[in-house]
Amino acid sequence: MALFRKLFYRKPPEGVLEISERIYVFDRCFTTDVWEEKNYKGYVAGVISQLKDHYPDVSILAFNFREGESQSRIANDLSEHYVTIMDYPRHYEGCPLVSMEMINHFLRSSESWLSLGQQNVLLMHCEWGGWPVLAFMLAALLIYRRHFTGEQKTLDMIYKQAPRELLYLLQPLNPIPSQLRYLQYVARRNANMQWPPMDRALTLDCIIIRMIPNFDGEGGCRPMFRIYGKGPLIVADQSPKNLFSTPKKNNVVRHYKQAECELVKIDINCHTQGDVVLECINLHDDREEMMFRTMFNTSFIKSNILILNRDEIDTLWDAKDQFPKDFRLEVLFSEMDAAASAVPVDLSSFEKKDGLPVEAFAKVQEILNSADWLNQNCDAPGNVLQLVETKV
Repeated sequence: MALFRKLFYRKPPEGVLEISERIYVFDRCFTTDVWEEKNYKGYVAGVISQLKDHYPDVSILAFNFREGESQSRIANDLSEHYVTIMDYPRHYEGCPLVSMEMINHFLRSSESWLSLGQQNVLLMHCEWGGWPVLAFMLAALLIYRRHFTGEQKTLDMIYKQAPRELLYLLQPLNPIPSQLRYLQYVARRNANMQWPPMDRALTLDCIIIRMIPNFDGEGGCRPMFRIYGKGPLIVADQSPKNLFSTPKKNNVVRHYKQAECELVKIDINCHTQGDVVLECINLHDDREEMMFRTMFNTSFIKSNILILNRDEIDTLWDAKDQFPKDFRLEVLFSEMDAAASAVPVDLSSFEKKDGLPVEAFAKVQEILNSADWLNQNCDAPGNVLQLVETKV
């Protein structure tokens, strides 16, 4: 069998890296250099030409991870070659992840496209700063399609395609713990009748820190918290927002020392639903220093408690030793009223864009219009489909 593969092996097209069968990534996503947009036109044309030589009847669906809402340059360049492109954000409140709703949309879109025919190809791209979320989405797709097993192994395999310093350069905090948590959510899809489960509204009652981190150089810290996510009681606006912030007052932000206590309990009383970002900041002489961050989804919280050790939180790359080995973070929740959790899904961000003739994208329209997982009334997508989470 190995000999058969060797005899019939075809070199991947130039300008792209083949992650898996019919899944390609622009190789410029792996460089630490900032590329000028004027260089993209010829680069994109060369890649598309190579793919057409590789697959004579190729149909390409491209995904791009970017910042902002304006149409990207690569979207214009790809449109000239009749390539449909979907734009996704490159972070969720600073974390190199996207919401579970968007992860689901990406996975189902990819699976539907690839299953439509052997000449259908996925082409991935990210703008500067988007490599961490692109790496996560590729790992999620490989796990979702059962091409790989093991969240850590799969994510490591993807990150090894680029220089390690690229991740350090783009992310001051190590994002891998939160990304692994979301990959575990993806891996659980076979165990659940409904995946992803419906958003679950919970009240975040309090946070318990066991074993105090050392952020003042004397075995202590002054922790304050900020929490971002959707407000379950604000039905009209489901964009992520600041749900809670510790007031920056001396009588509220206390100084805790390892020599004096092993446990800190901080009351929060914050309503949450769906994807949540929790940040812990050390306050020192009115100067803020990030201690750790974590992102999770309330639908996957078991027994109303989330327990994380120091390897399961996102910390600064050189700050892990500031946490005791037996450090533990406990986030305690309680149930909300059932009526508060029934928030309608808003997919108004799936917009039709002007551009190339609609008939050029008939196959993509067939997928997106007929799929039961996009059961909403909206315009049929054109050549660019934007999925943007706006920050208020």
